[in-house]
Amino acid sequence: MKLIMLGSGTSTGVPRVGNDWGECDPSEPRNRRSRVSIIVESKAGKRILVDTSPDLRMQMLDNNIKRIDAVFWTHDHADHVHGIDDLRVLRYDRSGPIPGYAGEETARRLRKRFDYVFEGQFGYQTIVEMNALERVRLCNGFAVDWCTMPHGPARSTAFRFENDGRSIGYATDFSAITDEMLRTLSGVDLLVSDCLRRRPHPTHAHLDMALELAKRTKARRTVLTHLDKSMDYATLRDELPKGIMPGFDGLEMMA
Repeated sequence: MKLIMLGSGTSTGVPRVGNDWGECDPSEPRNRRSRVSIIVESKAGKRILVDTSPDLRMQMLDNNIKRIDAVFWTHDHADHVHGIDDLRVLRYDRSGPIPGYAGEETARRLRKRFDYVFEGQFGYQTIVEMNALERVRLCNGFAVDWCTMPHGPARSTAFRFENDGRSIGYATDFSAITDEMLRTLSGVDLLVSDCLRRRPHPTHAHLDMALELAKRTKARRTVLTHLDKSMDYATLRDELPKGIMPGFDGLEMMA
């Protein structure tokens, strides 16, 4: 099973508007970060997209993604959903809508904000058929597990995808580690973890919290994501322990 990291940056990306690179070296290509989104791909070639970042169109072009088989959303914050319209092109060659999955509150908010995506309008086809996340355990050959996570005053969803004896865990946008997260992500072959910056943050994991999650889940390997402009790729890479690495846009890894 393969991870494709479409985007690895925080809500403003790196650099921020105004060409603000912060502490990131602008000459290092892996410091240029679009908003977070991933694809997990099975040995059979089935692809699940997690989140529809505002940069989705360019992410799909950069990674030569022409088809997905389902889409999952972690939560409804803008940097995770506002590229939803770019799913239209991925719907064109399908006989029906793309299957979509989200928690109850996230699904409600998405339907309200993007009603045309889920209902079709003015002769345009429905793009996504939303399904209850609570009922999914299998999707396109992937076993799926999930749990909710604290994200400051909001909630986000962590996912675990398994296929062909391998597992990938995805936990972005969390502000505390819970027992349910440890249960869901325990022993994954590859963990993708939120890691905004080194200093604690009220709604996101900081470096020490991300390292703690990796240790307590006993993940075989961990990739850090949702990195802000203070997290220079080379500097971070050189200080991380074995088995943990910074993510970057376009990263592909086998679980």
